[in-house]
Amino acid sequence: MNFLGHLYFSNNQTELMYPNLYGDFVKGSDLSSYSERIQKGILLHRKIDDYIDRHSIILELARFLYPKLPKITGIAIDLYFDHLLAIHWDKYHSTPLTTFIERFNSIEEDRFLFENEHFWMVMDKMKAGEWLKHSVSMYGLTKSCEGVSRLISFENELSKAPKIFIEHQDRIEKTFFDFMEEAVPFFKKYISKM
Repeated sequence: MNFLGHLYFSNNQTELMYPNLYGDFVKGSDLSSYSERIQKGILLHRKIDDYIDRHSIILELARFLYPKLPKITGIAIDLYFDHLLAIHWDKYHSTPLTTFIERFNSIEEDRFLFENEHFWMVMDKMKAGEWLKHSVSMYGLTKSCEGVSRLISFENELSKAPKIFIEHQDRIEKTFFDFMEEAVPFFKKYISKM
């Protein structure tokens, strides 16, 4: 999942939200230079990524989509799932999406605790461009696919992903619902033991 999914799976723990997103910007296994809170967020991010990447129903969807979106199938699924989470937000969260986003945007973090300026550049762009708010629309999905496509180091067809989504929405959506049915309780339990 992308930004919205990672925030959702922070399980309303605001102290984990930025550290969770930060996980995408940290390489290697030595996290000793970070506070315990940031380490927890990074590990949560990695657990979410690993869980979705290895889940059998996700692998099945990936095999189906691969011929249409070679090499970037996993990225497309992450973006699709953020879009679907935004659309179906009320099914999974008691706080309206706009309120949830406002609360996240109001979190004040000490930027010096995070050692990557690129992370804050992306976070500032995300807020200024209202990426989370736009997740619910096809415009948002399209812009996300275009933006991520430019960041990939090889030529790719991620810009075609919105069209593929429309063509196969029923199948993608069913996989999303099936995944969430298992993932939601899994991560509630995982975070309660952190």
